[in-house]
Amino acid sequence: MGKQAAPRKVGDKEALAVGNTIRGSARKLNLVAGLIRGKKVEQALNILKFSPKGMSEDVYKVLASAVANAENNHNLDVDALVVAEASVGKSISMKRFATRARGRSSRIVKPFSRIRVVVREQEEA
Repeated sequence: MGKQAAPRKVGDKEALAVGNTIRGSARKLNLVAGLIRGKKVEQALNILKFSPKGMSEDVYKVLASAVANAENNHNLDVDALVVAEASVGKSISMKRFATRARGRSSRIVKPFSRIRVVVREQEEA
């Protein structure tokens, strides 16, 4: 009489990984995600490994997690995987303040972002 299992959020030949609290703005993270959309996984991992962008390391970890999920949980072929989707959104924002002249203060917003990476097994043509 337990709770029913949640339905899969992606298709049968797909695997998913989500990074919820990546430090930095969603706008900057989307630049890095755009580098890997539609690429083969092996090529995408190389792009992220040698990218000068700061958040590419976090995206690399999420993509590697999606590949591990595909291999271990869904029995997909790692060599045939393609980055089907890399979507970015806003997460929480830390609010801080900085002291200013004449006893005033100003607000500093430190944003966090989230990224959702879906890899799909593609048949060789």
